[in-house]
Amino acid sequence: MDLPVVWFLLIAVLWTGYLVLEGFDFGVGMLLAILPRGDKLRREKERRLMINTIGPVWDGNEVWLLTAGGATFAAFPEWYATLFSGFYLPLFLILIALIVRVVAFEWRGKIDSPQWRTWADRALIFGSFVPALLWGVAFANLVRGVELDANHQYVGGFFALLSPFALLGGVVTLSIFLTHGAIFLAMKTDGEMRERAGTFAARSSVVTLLAAGVWAVWAQVAYSGEPWTWAAVLVAAVALVLVVVATRQRREALAFGASVVTIVAAVVLIFGSMFPDVMPAFDPANSLTVENASSTDYTLTVMTWVAVILTPIVLLYQGWTYWVFRKRLTIEHIPEATGLTFERVVSRS
Repeated sequence: MDLPVVWFLLIAVLWTGYLVLEGFDFGVGMLLAILPRGDKLRREKERRLMINTIGPVWDGNEVWLLTAGGATFAAFPEWYATLFSGFYLPLFLILIALIVRVVAFEWRGKIDSPQWRTWADRALIFGSFVPALLWGVAFANLVRGVELDANHQYVGGFFALLSPFALLGGVVTLSIFLTHGAIFLAMKTDGEMRERAGTFAARSSVVTLLAAGVWAVWAQVAYSGEPWTWAAVLVAAVALVLVVVATRQRREALAFGASVVTIVAAVVLIFGSMFPDVMPAFDPANSLTVENASSTDYTLTVMTWVAVILTPIVLLYQGWTYWVFRKRLTIEHIPEATGLTFERVVSRS
């Protein structure tokens, strides 16, 4: 197998890791606006409970995105250049959302103020919703193809990216991540939060099944030239049906595993539909392919050796992190809020 093809597959694997792991982070972030119940104090503790389920792992999950972007830059520089220039505005919005989300995670508990925490929660919800939606729009455009000129430059404009197919792709990733996050919460919590998350997952999984089913068939019929990618559609459909059944039976581990399989099958469908292109164009003659967008063999060889040596270490470390923080959390585990307080000093004359 040629090294450009190997790295195309490796980049698909990196995106799979990112969407599986960061997907439930996005879901938990969006659910901050939906699941907490009770008085102000109770809702605050439940939000902290939700954040604590992903607190030890969310930043490690984002490393998959950095690695996928870095691998694309090094292995397929022309793909990277065309993608980031053509999709500049949506990718810029995703970057802003991720930055806002990081700041909210890190600084939410630093100041003991309800207003501060409210704005931090809004930032977390915004920072989770925008990427969950726009990643789907971006990948749908890669499947559909974009308007490239003979120099492989994108000339379509921002609104050309917002076709019905692309917007439905955004709805699909949004619904998948919401369901994925709710299942993760049901796995990681106990008591009322576990019950509420399980109920939400059971309901949202039906919406996810319908939206993803329509988009996957549309993608396969209209844009995929490979008959074998029907297998990915079938696997995703079976996995989503299993998610619906498992969430109703409150079998969280089975539901989470099926949700992971759904995301893996979706990535296979997306990258399988694109291949041998890395960025299909409306005019096939202008498409960026695995061959014409790749780096030199020497560069790819060095990258391959680095990946062979470092990837197992990273996977072992991240697996160890999940093992250490594997136990369920309850609201009783959440201590009283601490943080800086600022009292107004009243001068006396």
